[in-house]
Amino acid sequence: MSKQKILFVCIHNSARSQMAEAFLNKLGGDKFEAESAGLEPGKLNPLVVKSMRAVGIDISKNRTKDVFEFLKVGKTYSYVITVCDEASAEKCPLFPGIAKQLHWSFIDPSSFQGSPEKKLEMTAKVRDEIKMKVERFITEEK
Repeated sequence: MSKQKILFVCIHNSARSQMAEAFLNKLGGDKFEAESAGLEPGKLNPLVVKSMRAVGIDISKNRTKDVFEFLKVGKTYSYVITVCDEASAEKCPLFPGIAKQLHWSFIDPSSFQGSPEKKLEMTAKVRDEIKMKVERFITEEK
């Protein structure tokens, strides 16, 4: 049986979509193949890299990718899941052949204010929320 292809999309592909991709590939890699991309690719968030490393996942070598490039080359997915706010999610292109489009809203770690420790703590909360959502998705889709 072939794996279901999943695309996670957010604004910059620097935080939320990277975490979701990493968790799905690690926890559901036997059934799913995840990728991630952004509407306006940015730079990988160092606090997200640090936060993921704390749970044993190294995304430090990841690069941010452009969702429109995926569309141009004709990639198809079983699911396209937006992980940004609702207004930004509406800007996501429609991929041909999509079985389902889902929206999971998470706070953007790049918006966090405060000390580096406080921002890392808040990033870890978002990371944990994303992990729980991915675990639920894996359970519901098996």
